[in-house]
Amino acid sequence: MRIGELAKATGTTARALRHYEEAGLIASERAANGYRVFDERMAVRVRNIRHLLGAGLTLEDVQVFLPCLDGDVSAAPPSDRGLRVALDRLAVLDARIAAQTEARNRLAAALGERAGGRIRPVA
Repeated sequence: MRIGELAKATGTTARALRHYEEAGLIASERAANGYRVFDERMAVRVRNIRHLLGAGLTLEDVQVFLPCLDGDVSAAPPSDRGLRVALDRLAVLDARIAAQTEARNRLAAALGERAGGRIRPVA
């Protein structure tokens, strides 16, 4: 299938597919006219990549899951390395959320002083 067909089948864009290919997560062959041609099985892999990205992992994190991207990633038990990557990413996200909450509370406090206390910090 060509890149546009794969994009449509997986709900993504051709640009994202080129990015995944550049990252080494998917592969294509070139037709005589230079167009990328993907094996139909790449659709499963792309859906799994999107699932992992949607869960908060980065493309670099997804590299760890490369050996199992052609199966049912959401049902497979994670490897020790995959679990470690996911836990590390969760810690990064938790730290970012804490920093953003702190910044939001400082802004809310500053606005609350000016707005007569109508804006409250969050826990």
